[in-house]
Amino acid sequence: HHHHHHHHYYYHYYYMFFPNHSLYKNPFLESFEETPLLVAVLTYMGYGILTIFGYLRDFLRHWNIEKCHVAREREEQKDFVPLYQDFENFYTRNLYMRIRDNWNRPICSVPSAKMDLVERVSHDYNWTFEHTGKVVKEVINMGSYNYLGFAENSGACADAALESTRKYGVGVGSTRCEIGNLDIHEELEQLVARFLGVESSMAFGMGFATNSMNIPALVSKGCLILSDELNHASLVLGARLSGSTIRVFKHNNMQSLEKLLRDAIVNGQPRTHRPWKKILIVVEGIYSMEGSIVRLPEVIALKKRYKAYLYLDEAHSIGALGPNGRGVVDYFGLDPKDVDIMMGTFTKSFGAAGGYIGGKKELIDYLRCHSHSTLYATSMSPPVAQQIITSMKLIMGEDGTTLGVERVRQLSENTTYFRRKLRDMGFIIYGNDDSPVVPMMLYMPAKIGAFGREMLKRNIGTVVVGFPATPIIESRARFCVSAAHTREMLDTALGAISEVGDVLQLKYSRREKPLPPLAWMAEESLLQD
Repeated sequence: HHHHHHHHYYYHYYYMFFPNHSLYKNPFLESFEETPLLVAVLTYMGYGILTIFGYLRDFLRHWNIEKCHVAREREEQKDFVPLYQDFENFYTRNLYMRIRDNWNRPICSVPSAKMDLVERVSHDYNWTFEHTGKVVKEVINMGSYNYLGFAENSGACADAALESTRKYGVGVGSTRCEIGNLDIHEELEQLVARFLGVESSMAFGMGFATNSMNIPALVSKGCLILSDELNHASLVLGARLSGSTIRVFKHNNMQSLEKLLRDAIVNGQPRTHRPWKKILIVVEGIYSMEGSIVRLPEVIALKKRYKAYLYLDEAHSIGALGPNGRGVVDYFGLDPKDVDIMMGTFTKSFGAAGGYIGGKKELIDYLRCHSHSTLYATSMSPPVAQQIITSMKLIMGEDGTTLGVERVRQLSENTTYFRRKLRDMGFIIYGNDDSPVVPMMLYMPAKIGAFGREMLKRNIGTVVVGFPATPIIESRARFCVSAAHTREMLDTALGAISEVGDVLQLKYSRREKPLPPLAWMAEESLLQD
C-alpha cells in the first residue's frame, strides 16, 4: 500500500506546466538567433590561432628571444611561491592585453547622452597608457546604463542633491543602526515602498552588496536556491555565501525550472530526504548581457503551484520597463505582492547609487536587524538619497509635471526604433523587443577590439564584451538605449554601426529581411554603383 501511495503522489505532480499564453496580456517576443555555422567555425579557428601564437610567444619569452612586459616573476622572486598562474594569465597576456585600450577609458564629463573622453596613447603595447592632454569631445554614449537620462549635472535632481549636500554634507560616518539613520533615509524608504506597491522597503548604499549580503540573511543551510544560469555575479556570490544548496536552471526556461522544483519536492534534501526548509527561486528582470526579460507570469504561476519563494532582481528593469516605469511587474501587469523579495538598484535608471529590497513588513524588519549591509555598512550618502527621491518622484509624476512619464515613454520609443533598425540592417541582435539593453553579436576575437576602436574613430562610445563575461564564442557589443538620446543621435550611431558592420562584416543575420522602403532603395542603389 505504501509503495502505491508513493507512486500516486509522484504522479500527481507529473503534468508539466507548458508556456501558458493566457498568462501574457501582450505578445512576448524574444529572439536569440542561432550562430551561423561558418561563423562559429571561424571563431573557434580564430581562438585556436591566437592560442597557438600565444604559446609560441610565451616560449620565445621564456628563452628571452622576445622582450615583453608580462605579468610574471622578477628574478629575485624565483624561490617564492609563484604569484601568477600560467593559464589564467595566458588569456590576459595574449588576448586581453592586445585590446585593452577598449576598457577603463577615462571620461571627463557627465556620462550622459554625450560625453568627453581623455585621449590616451600606449607606447608599450597597452601595458601602460599616457594621456596626450587632448580631449575627445561630444562622443555619443551608447554604453552607460543611463536608461532614463538621469545622469545629469543640471536640472531638478542635481539641484536637489546640491541642496541636501549643503544641509547634511556628503558622508555619514556611521551605520544605520547607530548614528547614521537620517530622516532622508526614512523618507526614501517610504517612497520606494510606495513606488513598488509593497508594504515596506529598505535601501542600501551599494547595489552589488544588496544581493550578496541579503541573500545569506534570507536562506541558509538546508534551503535550496534555484538560480537562472545567467544570474549576475552578485546573486551568485550571495547564494554561495548563504551555504544553501544551489541548483541552476537553463536561462528563462520554464520546463527546466519546473523539473528542478518537482525534483526538489519529491526527493527533498540529499541523503536524508527531509523536505527543504525553503525553496527560493532567484531571477533577474532584465539580463544585462542577453537583453532578455524574465518570463515573470510563468515564474509566479510555478512559484505558487510549488509553494516556493521568489527573489526578483530588478537592477536593469526598474524604471526602464512598464508603462509607469515600475519594472517587470508593471510591464506584465502583475501584482507586486506575488513577488516575495523585490530587489533593485538605484545605479541605473535613477542615476544614483545603491540598491533596495522591498516586500512584506515582517521581511524588511527581519533584514533590518539581520542583514550584514545594515549592521556593518555606512549608510547612504545624503545627496545620493536625495537624487533618488527627486528622480523617483519625477517618474511617479509627484512633482506636478509629466517630465518623468515622458522619459519612460521616450525610452520605450527609442528602444523599439533602435532594435528595429539594427535588425533590418542584418545584425544578430539578442533579447526581447522591449529591452533597452541591446547585445549585438560580434563572435570573432579580432572583431572585439576592432569594433570598439572603429566606433570611437566615428565618435561613438560603445561597450564590447568578450570571454569571461560571455561564453567564449559569443563576444558581443552591448548598447544601452537612453531616454536622453535624441533621434538624431540614434541615427548617427546607427549610421556608424552600419558602416563599421560592413567594414568588419558583422551583418551575420540569416533571417528573411523585410523589403526596404522606397526612399532607402534609391540610396542603396547609389551605394552599389
